Amino acid sequence: MPSLDDLAAFAHLIEAGSFTAAAEGLGCSKGQLSKRISSLEQQLGTRLLHRTTRRLHLTAAGQALLPEAQALARQGQLALQRIAEVQDQPSGTLRLSVPVSLGETFFDGLLLEFCRQDPGIRIELDLFNGYRDLLRDGFDLAIRSGRNLDERLVARPLFSMEEITCATPTYLAQHGEPADPQALAGHNCLLNSHYSGYEEWLYHRQHDVERIRVKGHLASNHYSLLKKAALNHAGIARLPSYMLHQELAAGELVWLLRDYRTQQTPVFLVHPWQGRLPRRAEALVDYLLDWFRHSQALLNGLEQVKHR
Repeated sequence: MPSLDDLAAFAHLIEAGSFTAAAEGLGCSKGQLSKRISSLEQQLGTRLLHRTTRRLHLTAAGQALLPEAQALARQGQLALQRIAEVQDQPSGTLRLSVPVSLGETFFDGLLLEFCRQDPGIRIELDLFNGYRDLLRDGFDLAIRSGRNLDERLVARPLFSMEEITCATPTYLAQHGEPADPQALAGHNCLLNSHYSGYEEWLYHRQHDVERIRVKGHLASNHYSLLKKAALNHAGIARLPSYMLHQELAAGELVWLLRDYRTQQTPVFLVHPWQGRLPRRAEALVDYLLDWFRHSQALLNGLEQVKHR
């Protein structure tokens, strides 16, 4: 049976009108194209065209074959186009592992909106504060913090996480606003027991570091619970910036001690090294990067308010 590629080359040759133009369009040399046409004629057992220095003349067999070859060429192009459309359309299951507080922030509208935009993608969201083995456990993506990452993973920086000290206006009206970190010792602080040494809060100001022993009636290993407690006027909390831009903008929480910084921790979007990511994973990566850029822009806008 004749090669479909050779039949398509024959159709392209006749449409181009010359070996030179056809070879250029097919990305091959004139000699290669000539060999393909000769091979096709040998397979069919007949001459398809008469070659002169100026023109190509179809034989009767060539005239009969041309419409069929053109139809096959169009079908081949259509098949490639359909495959490209399928590959370009995000679809399938995507497994994502993220820390609990971050995942809860995502779920609050973020991933639901992504699923509405890309209905062909099914998200499996794993909320876990430990480290999943992405290769062993079959995860496509994960969000990790820290500087020591698995060398088997590809890491893309998302943002630099910093805790913001905050409380509600109601709490501050009753207990006063701390003027400096040392004043926190006299407040009820909401503590994150996930970290060792959680009763000591560190602050940086220029080149100085202050360590403050804090105490409070509530400790939890989940940021989301501490945020709820803070919103219920239970005390002063230190919460990740990505959780707070809406509450700060609405005045539900007050950003305290703005002249003092807390430790910054880089956060990465990671995936196993496997060459190019599936389209469904690329779609989510782009979406998350946009979300974090928007979140950081909102936070930067709020921070600039203090300088006006």
